[in-house]
Amino acid sequence: MEVAGVGALFLLCVLLTLFFSSFKMYKKKGQLPPGPAPWPFLGNFLQKDVLPLYKSYNKLIDKYGPIFTVWMGPTPVVVLCGYEVVKDAFLDHAEEFGGHPAIPIRDKVGKGQGLTSRDETKWRELRRFTLSTLREFGMGKKTMSKKVQEEALCLVEEMAATQGKSFDPRRRISQAVSNVICSVIYGSRFDYNDETFQEHLFIAQGLVNLYHSFLGLFYCCLPQIMDYVPGHHNKVFANCEKLCAFIRETVESHRQTLDLQNPRDYIDCFLMRMEKEQNSGEQIFSLEDLVACLFELFLAGSESTASTIVYSILVMAKLPHIQAKVQQEIDDVVGDNRVPGMEDRVKMPFTNAVVHEIQRYRKQNSESFPHAMSHHTAFRGFTIPKDTAVTPLLTSVHFDPLQWETPEKFNPGHFLDEKGQFRRRDAFIPFSIGKRACPGKALAQMELFLLFSILLQNFTFQLVGDAKNMDLMSLFSELKRRNQCAPVQAISRKV
Repeated sequence: MEVAGVGALFLLCVLLTLFFSSFKMYKKKGQLPPGPAPWPFLGNFLQKDVLPLYKSYNKLIDKYGPIFTVWMGPTPVVVLCGYEVVKDAFLDHAEEFGGHPAIPIRDKVGKGQGLTSRDETKWRELRRFTLSTLREFGMGKKTMSKKVQEEALCLVEEMAATQGKSFDPRRRISQAVSNVICSVIYGSRFDYNDETFQEHLFIAQGLVNLYHSFLGLFYCCLPQIMDYVPGHHNKVFANCEKLCAFIRETVESHRQTLDLQNPRDYIDCFLMRMEKEQNSGEQIFSLEDLVACLFELFLAGSESTASTIVYSILVMAKLPHIQAKVQQEIDDVVGDNRVPGMEDRVKMPFTNAVVHEIQRYRKQNSESFPHAMSHHTAFRGFTIPKDTAVTPLLTSVHFDPLQWETPEKFNPGHFLDEKGQFRRRDAFIPFSIGKRACPGKALAQMELFLLFSILLQNFTFQLVGDAKNMDLMSLFSELKRRNQCAPVQAISRKV
């Protein structure tokens, strides 16, 4: 009888939770832009005609307009589509749309510290410090360009070792890209065969996969419940803690050997800033903030750029006529006696246009990383309440028919003028815009151009097997869906 009573009480608690959650949802619903009807408690989570947004946004725009609301479980997210709407929000109303929302996976890993902090003052200071420190160590300068070139040549050696046999390029590319940011934050690069390095990249990839998975979305909907539910997410979080433990050991090693007159890397600069704060009585920067910042920089500097380079190889392998034109331009401008440098970019407009078009054409999930309203804001006929999560759908900007001549087609001409010279496009925003735009934009742009052009200088890439018959979007979606890259061959151009 006691067991039955406990069971009944538990069931009552669950039903009451569902009732009050649904009541709160429908109360909020009347205050937000229209959108697909959410299910009680689950929201639009299991509705395939809603999520992921990069697949469904056109139908949702047709029905609700360029501003609509979707529900991640009991949490509403206002979605902004198209260049004009996104620009209006994140440039013309930057402060109002620049809040920092709760992102449960990120909060679980970062514990609210570092660049994930929702303390506006701390976040602003840490971002400013990070940008200035990255610039100090060469971000956007010739010294950093040389590091990327050297790493690219290491990557060329690794790919040459495949001897033209088919392989999955993801691991080698991730190692090369990650080594660039590691040289800045840790002061040194890793050997590609270093087991610790390989483990850290595996951990980073696992977290990124969780962010974009069904399980990750479910965790973000119901973190309080999912923390007590066994599953793969717990293993991912445990792995992240292992990486944080390594970072703490590295920080301690730096503390023991710190030379205030000769900072070696980001860690040294952060430790010096902490010591300065202690002397002045301020307390914004802490060791846990440093650990969280290093984790975020390693993750961002390893995964996003690497996945874009992988996409670029698939595009070249699928479109050999474009690959050949890029290689001809490299041969004409650079030759084969030196590697391409950033100073060559202005002389290589077609190659630069291809790099930009690859970023435009890549469809991404952005609902996992929303912003938040810092104030109650009247915007384009709606009043969006303070603290509401808001996401700019970057795919809708990059495929906006009002901004691009042939949005559904891979077309480097989007970035070329009538004379064949490179032209910038306002609606090109792969690093987002506004106050929370990616702080590593300059470094990522440098890596993308140099790694891409150096790889194309040395290799011709080809698809093998069934992948030859797949179109570009199918190649991309397979990589997203199965986390498996189509095998490629890297045929050496050096005779």
